[in-house]
Amino acid sequence: APLSNTLPHIFAKHERQASSKSLRVALHVHGIAMDEQTERSFLKQPGVNLNVRKRVGKRTPGKQGVRWYKNIGLGFRTPRSASEGKYIDKKCPFTGNVSIRGRILSGIVHSTKMDKTIVVRRNYLHFVKKYQRYEKRHTNISAHLSPCFRANEGDTVIMGQCRPLSKTVRFNVIKVIPAGGLAKKAFASF
Repeated sequence: APLSNTLPHIFAKHERQASSKSLRVALHVHGIAMDEQTERSFLKQPGVNLNVRKRVGKRTPGKQGVRWYKNIGLGFRTPRSASEGKYIDKKCPFTGNVSIRGRILSGIVHSTKMDKTIVVRRNYLHFVKKYQRYEKRHTNISAHLSPCFRANEGDTVIMGQCRPLSKTVRFNVIKVIPAGGLAKKAFASF
């Protein structure tokens, strides 16, 4: 017998959804929507008190609200989905504990099959001295994709270097430029 039949008074308002990684349960605890909790452990932003009473009047996200975000600098704006969203991502450059420093690279999205990680293909030319000609080469770079962005294959992304986030990830996506229907994985820029 399913749990919802044995405990109808507890599971009356709960909506179960199967996720690819874990079980998602839509709950309301102390007036906080918990449907963005996608992991087994409770996710929250460090330093943010979730038990604050809501103010009557305008909602102010950021320093005085229940969501913390920052400006990463370097001329890149914080997306509205990062400042007003409900996701929790500790590796996000706007809402997490990651600073962008070092190189700023751009490339074309090659694969989006991983969870919160994309593969970016960077094309370049290599000069062969013997023949006085160039040959085409490419390199693949894994980059963390924050939930505040939506990227598809063929989109151009700008990524900034950060501390190592995993074995292969050392870059974080800070801007996505949609392809506009041109999703070619070839050397289009040469």
